[in-house]
Amino acid sequence: MLPQVIIIGRPNVGKSTLFNRLVGKKLALVDDQPGVTRDRRVGEAHLIGLDFNIVDTAGWEDDDPASLPGRMRAQTEISLKGAQVALFVVDARAGITPLDEEIARWLRTEDAEVVLVANKAEGRAADNGLLEAYSLGFGEPVAISAEHGQGMGDLFEALQPHLEGGPPIEEPEEEDEESGPLKLAIVGRPNAGKSTLINRLLGEDRLLTGPEAGITRDSIAVDWQWTDPKTGETLPARLIDTAGMRKKARIVDKLEKLAVADARHAVDFAEVVVLLLDATLGLEHQDLKIASMVLEEGRALIIAINKWDIAEDASGLFNGIRAALEDGLAQVRGVPLLAVSARTGKGLDDMLRAAFEIRETWSKRVSTGQLNRWFEHALEANPPPAPGGKRIKLRFITQAKTRPPGFVLFGTRLELLPESYRRYLVNGMRRELGFDAVPIRLTLRSSKNPFANEK
Repeated sequence: MLPQVIIIGRPNVGKSTLFNRLVGKKLALVDDQPGVTRDRRVGEAHLIGLDFNIVDTAGWEDDDPASLPGRMRAQTEISLKGAQVALFVVDARAGITPLDEEIARWLRTEDAEVVLVANKAEGRAADNGLLEAYSLGFGEPVAISAEHGQGMGDLFEALQPHLEGGPPIEEPEEEDEESGPLKLAIVGRPNAGKSTLINRLLGEDRLLTGPEAGITRDSIAVDWQWTDPKTGETLPARLIDTAGMRKKARIVDKLEKLAVADARHAVDFAEVVVLLLDATLGLEHQDLKIASMVLEEGRALIIAINKWDIAEDASGLFNGIRAALEDGLAQVRGVPLLAVSARTGKGLDDMLRAAFEIRETWSKRVSTGQLNRWFEHALEANPPPAPGGKRIKLRFITQAKTRPPGFVLFGTRLELLPESYRRYLVNGMRRELGFDAVPIRLTLRSSKNPFANEK
């Protein structure tokens, strides 16, 4: 286990910029308006040979605990409990504010070591703020510019004494792709219940929720262990919460555009994606667009109808959605469709079980011998057409990759092969080789059998 460091401060002091600098990637959304970050985000930081987990948190605001800012502050308070060090970030250009002083008073009551960081310290405009920071009672501030990478050596020197005596740093073992944690992203329109569903699985209020649509902005990944109640087997999973995806025409806010782009990025890194529908709204065109996007990215897809505990005409709703999916997702038949309730927990174990099973199919490899026996039978049952009297010869097929399954078909005049015959082959692979409900890539290559010259 790596030691944990948490970044704390009022809104818009540059916490997410510092987080991105320490993890070496632009993982957290950054903008010059306050309040962008809402859920806490964890990343692995590397600072001049010092390795630790870094936690980005929402900006601390003095609001009613029941309000959205108040609930965001509660998330920050919870996350401090497991941290060895708190990086208390202030804005050197803006100087010390009453809210900075309130945060300082709170931190003095907590057990974590505090390193005071004065961000935006480039240039003379920061001199007065650096002097004011001494008044917070945490000693000399570490002057940095997270945006420009200045002061990282000084930050290393401030952190090193607190972290090198912490838990030993273990080199992570390489994950086996098929037995490593299931990377499961939850996507859908705003307010479908994505964060509530993940909180229910975790058994804690890990992610911020509420009646307001669009609370989640960053894609948040949480590592977790699921125990199958049927078998008793415990399996690792990485749950990824994402921002709600509305119709493109309705997205005018810059931050929402960034959040939706971040959600799409999360889909790229997932293995299985759960598209969460709202049972009170049914299936809409935007849901089909999201599903198509997931399949085009080559991810395995599950569709879950949430809020099933308050659904009206449940049987009719389920059958109607199933029929609409068969019409609207012609590229993949038989996508798993499940009824769940994030509020009560109904169907969530079935959803997880289906996710592990479909990942296995998504990762499946068929031997070349078995594949070509199927291929010969497929050609005998339905030979390729001869458009314009020109014969299309299909010679050989091989599986080039998994995750998603990808196949290469070798032959001559393949540019004349109709799309309908290509679909015939893909549907046959799904039906007879056990690739139901996962996207399949079929590439045509007009060249000789790659093994033809082998002796």
